[in-house]
Amino acid sequence: MSGVGVVASRAQKLSTTTPVAWMPTGKMDLAEWTAAGRQLGAMGRCGPWRLGDWIRYGDLRFGQRYTQAARITGYDVQTLMNMVSVASSFEISRRRENLSWSHHETVAGLKPAEQDDWLERAEKERLSVADLRIEVRAAHRARIDPDEAAAGTHIGAASPTVCPTCGSKVPPSRRSGPKQRRPRRRAGAS
Repeated sequence: MSGVGVVASRAQKLSTTTPVAWMPTGKMDLAEWTAAGRQLGAMGRCGPWRLGDWIRYGDLRFGQRYTQAARITGYDVQTLMNMVSVASSFEISRRRENLSWSHHETVAGLKPAEQDDWLERAEKERLSVADLRIEVRAAHRARIDPDEAAAGTHIGAASPTVCPTCGSKVPPSRRSGPKQRRPRRRAGAS
């Protein structure tokens, strides 16, 4: 067993886990504490993959058993269905260990080549899940109507205001005018 393996094995013996806690059972040195943290991180990152693959196997072997899987795992059926969907979208060889399950979930609905391109970009640029979602949405909007995306008038963007006198577009930061007030409710009105 390698030195790292010995430290990891000792770290396992010096701690215990429950569904809601990690507790040391003895004194750990820094290397053992670090090994325990690596194991915990790996367990957290691989959980959705393993559950998704486990349910896929159960589905192929025994038929759809989401309700039973929910009772066994404690996850709700919709969460399990999501895990299966993402796991089904990525062959094991295409899953990126350096990216989270949520990165993969973000691009799961795309074609495999697009998934790989986005995951490669996320790795290279160290994109957070939130940043990856923003980039994927922006690319989707640009694909829908490149002219509107370039002009900033795509869905979700504020539509330009046109000056009634000269017809030029007024940037959103320069818009002015009376603020819309909500009508007041009269006392006793329901």
